Amino acid sequence: MEIIKKTENKVVSGEADSFGDDYLGLLVNAYHDLNDKNKLSLEDLVGECKTIYFAGQSTLGSLLSWIVLHLAIHGDWQEKARREVIDIFGNQNPLLEGITKLKTMFMIINGTLRLYGPINGLPREVAREVQLGKLVLPANIDILVLNSGLHRDPYLWGDDVNLFKPERFSERIAKATNYNATG
Repeated sequence: MEIIKKTENKVVSGEADSFGDDYLGLLVNAYHDLNDKNKLSLEDLVGECKTIYFAGQSTLGSLLSWIVLHLAIHGDWQEKARREVIDIFGNQNPLLEGITKLKTMFMIINGTLRLYGPINGLPREVAREVQLGKLVLPANIDILVLNSGLHRDPYLWGDDVNLFKPERFSERIAKATNYNATG
């Protein structure tokens, strides 16, 4: 509740001109909505905050566990990450500006997320009729895109699809797969 009150007080005091465009800001905005149809009750607002907090804590904990496991198994990657941190920060405490320079850490995190992503699938609505090979998806239907299917597809990732290979992400996410849209 304290965080919600702080967000509201910033708008009331003029320190901010909106509740923000992050998830909390959107929820607080819905709580203050003048249209009863769109209005979120305080109970629902607090419930959503709890859900996001606990879901985030659980998924982050799971991700960190998988990362630590992979670093324990793959000492070469652990050493690369360690050297990179020392090269960038030396003996100083890490700073936010330096975090974005941790390319090896980026590769390790994305390599782990590919194998053990926290979200199994993403629901999507088909806006207009689409043909995928021999399959026709009519407009206005809901589908579920299974991340695990995409992330473990040998066509996209190669025959070593089930291996932890952070180097797949050395050229960032866009170039990580074997897929070539131009054939």
